[in-house]
Amino acid sequence: MGNFLLLAAEGHTAAAEHGGFGFNFDILEANLINLAILIGILFYFGRGVISNIITERRTRIETAITEAEQRSKQAAAALADAQQNLTQAQAEAQRILKAAEASAQAAREAILAKAAQDIETLKKSASDDLSAAQEKAIAELRQRIAVLAIQEVEAQLAAQLDDSTQSKLVDRSIALLGVS
Repeated sequence: MGNFLLLAAEGHTAAAEHGGFGFNFDILEANLINLAILIGILFYFGRGVISNIITERRTRIETAITEAEQRSKQAAAALADAQQNLTQAQAEAQRILKAAEASAQAAREAILAKAAQDIETLKKSASDDLSAAQEKAIAELRQRIAVLAIQEVEAQLAAQLDDSTQSKLVDRSIALLGVS
């Protein structure tokens, strides 16, 4: 430290000779007492101003921190609400999906039941049509057979009946009727 003071004293004399800056350690010449008083007054009166500035800055920082914490809580609450809404939306989507699947299954079963019913109706209709066609064909066949049988009988009767047989047949028919 002694070297520093020696250098400072030499620098002051060199600076003073050249018109520059340097340290002057002569208490009376450097007016250190006035500087000490000035620094004391500034410390005494400036302490309140600096204390007010520090307090004001501290209050602003505390307010900013409080606001940031409130915004953080609000953001967390909004996030929780959004997550709850998402969960509800997913549950609703699952419910709609299950309802759609159940509806599709019911529609499928209804379509299959209707198709089975239509098939049974078509089978019955075809069976009825087939039965009606068979009965019609059988009736036509019986009628043809009857016509053919009558024609055959007529042909045989015409071949076997002569006038005398025919006259006997007519007389016998009349006798059976009871007319004399």
